[in-house]
Amino acid sequence: MIKQGKAYTDEEILKSLHPLVSEWFLSKYNSFTPPQRYSIVEAFKGNNILISSPTGSGKTLAAFLSAISLLVEKAEKNDLEDRVYVIYVSPLKALNNDIRKNLEKPLEEIYKLAEKKGIKLQKIRIAVRTGDTDQSERQRMVRKPPHILITTPETLAIVLSSPKFSKALRKVKFLIIDEVHAIAENKRGSHLSLSVERLQRIQEDKMVRIGLSATIHPLEEVAKFLVGYKNGKPRDCLIADVTFEKKIDIKVVSPIDDFFNITAEEISERLYDLLAEMVKKSRTTLIFTNTRSATERVVYYLKKRLDLPIKAHHSSLSKEVRFEVEKELKEGKLRCVVSSTSLELGIDIGYIDLVILLGSPKSINRALQRIGRSGHKLHEVSIGRIVVVDQDDLVECTVLAKEALDRRLDKIYIPKKPLDVLCQHIVGMAIEKTWSVDEALKLIRAAYPYKDLTKEELISVLRYLSGNYSELESKRVYGKIWFDEKEGVFGKRGKLIRPIYYLNVGTIPDEVAISVITKEGKRVGKVEEEFAERLIKGDIFVLAGRTFRFLKSKGMNLIVEEVEGEKPTVPSWFSEQLPLSYDLALRIQRFRRLVEKLVDKNDVEFLVKNYGIDERAAKAILNYFKEQKLFSEIPNDKRIVVEKLEEDKNYYFFHTLVGRRANNALARVFGYRVGLLKDCNVQMALNDNGFALILPKSKKLKDSEIQRLFNPENFESDLKRSLDKTEMLRRRFRHVAVRSMMILRNYLGREKSVWRQQFNADSLLRMLKRYYPDFVVLRETYREIMEDSMDLANAIDFLNKAKKMEIKIVRIPYPSPFALNIYVLGEEDVVLMEDKKKIIRQLHEKIMQIINLKS
Repeated sequence: MIKQGKAYTDEEILKSLHPLVSEWFLSKYNSFTPPQRYSIVEAFKGNNILISSPTGSGKTLAAFLSAISLLVEKAEKNDLEDRVYVIYVSPLKALNNDIRKNLEKPLEEIYKLAEKKGIKLQKIRIAVRTGDTDQSERQRMVRKPPHILITTPETLAIVLSSPKFSKALRKVKFLIIDEVHAIAENKRGSHLSLSVERLQRIQEDKMVRIGLSATIHPLEEVAKFLVGYKNGKPRDCLIADVTFEKKIDIKVVSPIDDFFNITAEEISERLYDLLAEMVKKSRTTLIFTNTRSATERVVYYLKKRLDLPIKAHHSSLSKEVRFEVEKELKEGKLRCVVSSTSLELGIDIGYIDLVILLGSPKSINRALQRIGRSGHKLHEVSIGRIVVVDQDDLVECTVLAKEALDRRLDKIYIPKKPLDVLCQHIVGMAIEKTWSVDEALKLIRAAYPYKDLTKEELISVLRYLSGNYSELESKRVYGKIWFDEKEGVFGKRGKLIRPIYYLNVGTIPDEVAISVITKEGKRVGKVEEEFAERLIKGDIFVLAGRTFRFLKSKGMNLIVEEVEGEKPTVPSWFSEQLPLSYDLALRIQRFRRLVEKLVDKNDVEFLVKNYGIDERAAKAILNYFKEQKLFSEIPNDKRIVVEKLEEDKNYYFFHTLVGRRANNALARVFGYRVGLLKDCNVQMALNDNGFALILPKSKKLKDSEIQRLFNPENFESDLKRSLDKTEMLRRRFRHVAVRSMMILRNYLGREKSVWRQQFNADSLLRMLKRYYPDFVVLRETYREIMEDSMDLANAIDFLNKAKKMEIKIVRIPYPSPFALNIYVLGEEDVVLMEDKKKIIRQLHEKIMQIINLKS
């Protein structure tokens, strides 16, 4: 059963701890923090617990104190065996070294205290083991296992299959999983959940699971992810939700009150002046941008304005540089750090008194996690300012800030039974011992993401892994296990499989820059793979200031032709932008209906009072909506608006505010249906607020044809067909094939280049589509694209809602105010927005002329 935990008093907690640990605690702290009140006693009692609390609330100590107390007790009795008592798993390698330091210090102090009292303690060993740990250190761990093992999800999967070291893991008392919220949402989480169940299987005694999470919802689901299932029911778990203990102060600010009648230079000037002013007034500021390129630009412009120590921190920088920035920040040497997403998670970065989010963080949980980095102590207020320079961002962030203050969170999405991750674990399990299918199925179903796995699905995985498909051998895909289907048993095949497994474990794909080459063979430059996978034949994009049409891809190259005067359909920064969550999108739809009512009364006061924005921002929102209303119609939660625009091509703007993931699915299906209907190539442009379908001048859609596109029937099969021959299918198939060990990244120490992996993947994909369209690896590729990358479930949910909504089709002479951001989507980068702003300004002038004629 999953139920709420209860808080204990300081006396009760101190009584449960070893006297030395209690005395040490009282010498350092006045009292226990909320996470500690909920968890320490419960962990002693042997109860699983999920702690959800803000950064800086002492949750790491909450997780470790029971463990430290237990180890000190055994150390005093000279009872410590050579085995692992505590495993701590974190998705971030950087966190692991932090944790080790944070544990060594208290232990050192407790040992000094013991020495003073003449108490002799055995030494408690702590070790970090990740992919970076060298061979000699690993061998030392096998000989003398650490009492506390700090590791990553990938390394845990490897040590479980290690015949010697796994013996030291048979009596684990505490398993601590940090940053559960960050890991549950992706395949690393699915991978970890299976490792945890494999660890559970070899336990000789009770293992307590402790999960640490930042702000997340619904906690019940995250708790089930943490503790898994037993005999079809979730194991018991207590939830300690102390996220509300910390006060927050969030405001949306904008340096401008009219987004249209202003040049990009003016916006830029005002933006950086405002940021510089805020940085000057604070002791230490952390600025989050949404892209790496923006991070570098913000640092550049702030340094021009301020003579203060300011640095960037993002994933493209080397480990050493990032580490240096973290160290300087912790020591208080920096006045400002600008980061993309790399400082979101719990790396200890010391005291920060202001967090600035530049542009929308796209999710309420993410906003709270980022803003929670300020006022690091629990009693301090977290201060966050969301700075916006775009009309759609302003609307979005106004709703987001209100929802965040009301603590109405987005729902977490946990991938459902990813089969590629399962393939890896089946190989790992086969290395451990011989299994019966039913026994393996029982273990796998205990992991929350796999609770609904069918026996047929498991058998299809076993058939693939045992080399049941002779055609695959010609492509050099060999069996990794043996499987006797009649007897229902399987095990490992050959001695080489162990090193192959060790070298190919993990879920994070190798990414590489893709070369862009003209059809004449001239090199233009490179793009990221994430950008490349979004391209559809005929897409137009800008690279190095020139415009190109995407023709086809070959290996790791994109073949393009240069075009002039064509409007780009895909922005170059697209791959880095985070998508808007569906829950928040629906709340913005409702907000639009509210604002539509306020427009007639010009009720600035209501927005200022109820949404905590300043007057300037409130006026800007009302103006924006007023113009949309006069020019076209306002889409909201009861009305879908489709706008038709005839230019050199026919544009159809679908104002489906459902977030980019669901819009991606809608746009592809609508585009696919229109392509069949009109027998032509359809271009697409999409963002969080909607999408445009772009047809040749000679092809037009009737209103009745537009209405029919909203039919949810056959949506999934149409989406699947629309993915045929796309870049996304090719590249995602490679990722899934590598994860399923169909393509080996590393064969006995020989690395396979990404180019070679893709080459193999392309030839396998052609063969599977032809002969085995329902093959495990292909099936998982489609699932990953449609469910994890896109948002199939919510796209269908929206279409079902649409049956009860009014669909308004409006003909417009120019793009409407709400359509402007989709229309100019491809026009270069958000902050380098000179061209984009110029076009928007010119169009806005035309819109105003028409509105003035109407009024």
